[in-house]
Amino acid sequence: MSSKDRIEALEAGAGVVETRTGKLAGSEKREAKEQEGQMELAFPPTEDEKEQEAVIEAVLFTMGRSVELRQLAAAIGQPEEVARKAVERLIKRYRSARSGMEITQLEDSYQMCTKAAYYENLIRVASAPKKQVLTEVVLETLSIIAYKQPVTKMEIEKIRGVKSDHAVNRLVEYNLVYEVGRLDAPGRPALFATTEEFLRRFGVGSVQDLPDLGPEQEAEIKAEVEEELQLKLEELTVEAASEEAAVTAEETAEMAEETAVTAEETAETAETAMEAAETAETAMETAETAETAMEAAETAETVMEAAATAGTVMEAAATAGTAMEAAATAEETVGDREPEA
Repeated sequence: MSSKDRIEALEAGAGVVETRTGKLAGSEKREAKEQEGQMELAFPPTEDEKEQEAVIEAVLFTMGRSVELRQLAAAIGQPEEVARKAVERLIKRYRSARSGMEITQLEDSYQMCTKAAYYENLIRVASAPKKQVLTEVVLETLSIIAYKQPVTKMEIEKIRGVKSDHAVNRLVEYNLVYEVGRLDAPGRPALFATTEEFLRRFGVGSVQDLPDLGPEQEAEIKAEVEEELQLKLEELTVEAASEEAAVTAEETAEMAEETAVTAEETAETAETAMEAAETAETAMETAETAETAMEAAETAETVMEAAATAGTVMEAAATAGTAMEAAATAEETVGDREPEA
C-alpha cells in the first residue's frame, strides 16, 4: 500500500486531514472505529519495520504539526505500542544522522521539525517570528502553572502573593497555557495548564520531564516574590502620594475658584454700594434743590405780600390826595363866600 493511501486512511480515523498544502480528500471512504486506544482499519497492516518508519516519516512531514500516537498507529495499521517503537527507531535514526530535521515528542504526540541549531540559517530566507518577551513575572507565573497544573488564578496569586491576571492573560495570548476546565467549587474558577506549544518552546517531551524544583529554586522564587512585593508596595506608596497630591491640588483649585467667586461677588456688592451712594447723593442734591425752591417760593410770597402792602399804601396815598383836593376845594369855596358877607 502506498504512502498516499495510508495518509488517506487518516481521514477515516481522524476526519479531514490538514496538510502544509491544504486538505487531503480520500478517494474512497474507509470504515474505521476506535477501540481501546487503537484504530481498526480495512487495509492490510504494515509488517516491515523499515516500511513502518517510512510511513510514519511521511505522515509527520505531510501534517506539519504534532500527530497523536493513535493516528500514527492507524497509518501503519498496527497497535499503538508497535507505532511507538517505530517512532522511537525513527527518532534515533534522525539523531545519529547529520540531518537538519528531528522528531520531537510532545506528551503523547510527535512532530517533525527543524533543529534549533539551524535557526540562524533559516531566518536568512524565512521571516523571523515575532519575538515574545517573557518577563520575570510572566516566567514565574508560567513555572507555577507548569509545576502545579491544573491550577486556578487564586492558587497562583496565593503562591505569588500578588494579582496575576495580567501574567496569566499574557501566557494565554502566547499560547503557552490554556483553560483546561473548571474547578468544581463555588464560582467554578477556571483551571489553567500548559499547552503543547509550551513543551515545544522549552524542549521537553512532557511535564514529567521538567526538572525538579529543589530548595534553592524555591528560595530563589520566594526572594523574587518578596522583591516584587516590595516593588509593588513602593509603587502603591508613590501612587497614593500622587493621588493625595492630585486631591490637594484639586482642593486648592476649588478654594481658589471659590475665592475668585467671592471676590467677584464682593466687587459686585461694592459696585452696588457705589451706585446706591451715587443715588443717595443725587437724592440729597434733589432735596437741596427742593429746599432752595421752597425758600424761593417763600421769598416770592414775601415779595407778593410786600407788593400787596405797597398797593394798599398807594391806595391810601391816593385817598389822602383826594382828601387834600377836597380840602382845598372847600377852602376855596369858603374864601369866595367871605366878601359877600
